[in-house]
Amino acid sequence: MKTRTLGKNGPQVSAQGLGCMGMSEFYGQGDEKENVATLERALELGITFWDTSDAYGPHTNEELLGRVLQGRRDKVFLATKFGIVRDPNDPSKRGISGRPEYVRESVEGSLRRLKTDHIDLYYQHRVDREVPIEDTVGAMARLVDEGKVRYLGLSEASAASIARAVKVHPIHALQSEYSLWTRDPETTGTLAACREHGIALVAYSPLGRGFLTGAITKPDDFAEDDYRRGNPRFMGENFTKNLAIVDKVKRFAADKGCTPSQLALAWVLAKGQDIVPIPGTKRVKYLEENAGADDVALSAAEVAEIDAVFPADAASGDRYQAVMMGTINA
Repeated sequence: MKTRTLGKNGPQVSAQGLGCMGMSEFYGQGDEKENVATLERALELGITFWDTSDAYGPHTNEELLGRVLQGRRDKVFLATKFGIVRDPNDPSKRGISGRPEYVRESVEGSLRRLKTDHIDLYYQHRVDREVPIEDTVGAMARLVDEGKVRYLGLSEASAASIARAVKVHPIHALQSEYSLWTRDPETTGTLAACREHGIALVAYSPLGRGFLTGAITKPDDFAEDDYRRGNPRFMGENFTKNLAIVDKVKRFAADKGCTPSQLALAWVLAKGQDIVPIPGTKRVKYLEENAGADDVALSAAEVAEIDAVFPADAASGDRYQAVMMGTINA
């Protein structure tokens, strides 16, 4: 696996990361044995930039990684997040907190669950509109001073929030959804802000939550407890319209001699050396397929052709339900 630099003068990370969320929640039941096998295979493939959050489970995803990383912590560049507040007794509830005392409480919990003495990249998962971002990032910066965190990141933050944050402490990564059917970072100004301030864009859901793989053809393909059943892009007419996007991906992939997943990832990789996709999977076979995108080279002309076919408004429906959409680009 090739590597990329995470932000200005930042660390080297694998050119593809691994989103671990689905191993514990949201995409149907996970299998502990397969989860562990997938994480171990990632190490073999050189996919060593792992992404989790205290919100996933909640907490259980960090615990999974903590178990797997025992005795090999130094082999992984580990990213986790705080800021989405969940109640283990009622996982449907959501809150946002960027209070300095919550930052401290959260990092101690993550360190304990991950069974490590430091976190390589610590993100604010969502910006708290009620707390000045300077206060939140200031609390995060103190964790760097103490050696508990190495680098800082933000997730789904606006260009204005980014500009305020970097005045307090260097930010090395902005995590945002970015794919052939979610071009928001280009249209909201966040990608431009990242480049202005020397921040890497870490692209989550680069496969459109699995839709761009071509494996999903009807809503019944989802497990009963799969949250995509309630996602606007996977419902009703939106689902039908978005299938047309997948058909186009399949045609491009066939011409290129790769799978739709590899084509979609290769496009993200081709959009800039400062972009690192973190496709999520809980299956070894999909991990290996995704890794193959590292060898799919797209020319500038091919990228331009794909861009023309997939404009910013190509997808039908919001990418989250209304409540979660309200937490984005704050």
